[in-house]
Amino acid sequence: MLGQSRYTRIGALLISLALLAVSFGRFGYPLATASGSVPSRSVSSVETVQFQSKLTNATLPYNVILPPDYRAASVTRYPVLYLLHGFGGHYSDWVTRTNVADYAAQYRMIVVMPEGNLIPDVQKRYRTIEARYGRAVAGLSMGGYGALKFGLKSPDTFVFVGSVSGALAAATWTEDDLKNLKSIRDSVFSVFGPMGSEVRKANDIYEIVRGLSAARVAGLPYVYLDCGTEDYLTGPSNQQFAVLLREKKIPHEYRELPGDHNWAYWDQQVAEVLKIAAQKMRLPRAVSREMKRPPRRK
Repeated sequence: MLGQSRYTRIGALLISLALLAVSFGRFGYPLATASGSVPSRSVSSVETVQFQSKLTNATLPYNVILPPDYRAASVTRYPVLYLLHGFGGHYSDWVTRTNVADYAAQYRMIVVMPEGNLIPDVQKRYRTIEARYGRAVAGLSMGGYGALKFGLKSPDTFVFVGSVSGALAAATWTEDDLKNLKSIRDSVFSVFGPMGSEVRKANDIYEIVRGLSAARVAGLPYVYLDCGTEDYLTGPSNQQFAVLLREKKIPHEYRELPGDHNWAYWDQQVAEVLKIAAQKMRLPRAVSREMKRPPRRK
């Protein structure tokens, strides 16, 4: 089991991302409207947990999608995929704006959609696999950036990291980059600091990758990233990051698909993220009904 200090560092980053997302939402960052919804009848179950964070002295709720057999399989432990929301987002976005609960029903994994630090809390409440091979993280937009950074900074924590329309250049945004988004300029600079700051250097995932040794590369989780061909907000940064991954020979998959920076695209791609995460993590094997039946007495 990993030390609490590592979870604290990861939690601090999650909280920074959450605060930045809240700020963007307050300033009216342009987000697309919802295009998907959760089916009224799903074989998965969705729960909301009100997590009391000692780090922030606040309530940080999160949603959890449990596999269909979770209650019946009383001793089985499951891998976990953490799904992060994006700019101006909310922990409920994935459940209310996509069909993720329906997509997840075919996999024996737990899906957690957080608002802040929660890995230790999830492990206390649910039967999770507390090892690298049973843990993955992915996200959209700012959450995609956060997921990739978690994988690069804590490679022994996650076996798979995924980014959908990731805002991968967030730590390098300049005044010029934000000239058409002046309303969020203060939020960006309050989180990452001025240009050239140590905080920016520590959170620039391009620089982190460039500085990786061959030994460090060998220990990284599998990386997945995709972006819509009409996504002019994050498309260029994803293309550049994919080139860098190839140069460093980091195992990854990069896709460019028809779509924009909106929920129609994210609903489509979260199904792919679940599929690849299921392939990279170790899912428990289902026990057939025949195996459960007691032997017949002769």
